[in-house]
Amino acid sequence: MRSAADLKKEIERRLKAYLKRDKNGIRHELLTIFVHTKSLSIARTHELLAAKFSVSIQSVASMVGTIASKIGILRIIKDKDNATAIYELKDQYTDLVRKMVGTV
Repeated sequence: MRSAADLKKEIERRLKAYLKRDKNGIRHELLTIFVHTKSLSIARTHELLAAKFSVSIQSVASMVGTIASKIGILRIIKDKDNATAIYELKDQYTDLVRKMVGTV
């Protein structure tokens, strides 16, 4: 079983690798949005990103899904009828993400 410190280091490593592949700044912007807003639906996330980038809702869903499942810094909250999922930045990773994307 990994300790909390080991897990945080692993999350940081994954996040660095994810951001390293950010060619046009969209991944940084997506994480910045989550730092400032905390919880969002895919549709709202798409609205915010589409204001700055030419991006499809499917690509936004893919990025958010990757961040939630492979990096592990987002919590998924589904409503009772499973129609809309809300993605929320986990509290224990807010400072780490803020540091990685350079927001204050």
